[in-house]
Amino acid sequence: MVKSMYAFVREAWNNPDKSAVKALLWDRMQVWRREGSVVRIEHPTRIDRARSLGFRAKQGIAVARVKVRRGGRRRSRYVRARRSARMGKNRLTSAKSLQRIAEERASRRFPNMEVLNSYWVGQDGKLKYYEVILVDGHHPAIKSDRKLAWVGNSTHRGRAERGKTAAGRRGRGMGTRGTGTEKTRPSIRSHANQGK
Repeated sequence: MVKSMYAFVREAWNNPDKSAVKALLWDRMQVWRREGSVVRIEHPTRIDRARSLGFRAKQGIAVARVKVRRGGRRRSRYVRARRSARMGKNRLTSAKSLQRIAEERASRRFPNMEVLNSYWVGQDGKLKYYEVILVDGHHPAIKSDRKLAWVGNSTHRGRAERGKTAAGRRGRGMGTRGTGTEKTRPSIRSHANQGK
């Protein structure tokens, strides 16, 4: 069977260190670092991933690249007479993934649009970069599209903030549905004891 162009792009991005993507990222990182936190872009960097997550090259759909600082929540060390272990300084981590934070930032930057989904496009020592697909639910081209018309419904307002995107659902412990594995929220133990 003949491979599509998207299959070759997907293979290259699945192993960026072993393909030409590594050299591309090296050049792109130097440009992306100098850009703002949320930048609207004309075309997705990973066309295969974008299309699999719902992107279409049509009016009413936009893509934004968002950079988020890597690592846990940093806190400066204050001068007090107590042990480091009791300072509450170490092991401060956010309850959200960096991808969810990127989606929320894009949602705030484009208040008339809803976040459809997002995907990873690169990282360096300090930052992670995600591309967020945004949809204007009130645009006539979206309203007439039977696959995307649901975004305009007021029920779906604030998807990124409410954890309704794919990354948000994973963060809420709902990413295991349909895979045959156990549910993780409220807890695996609680879920196992519900039937008894």
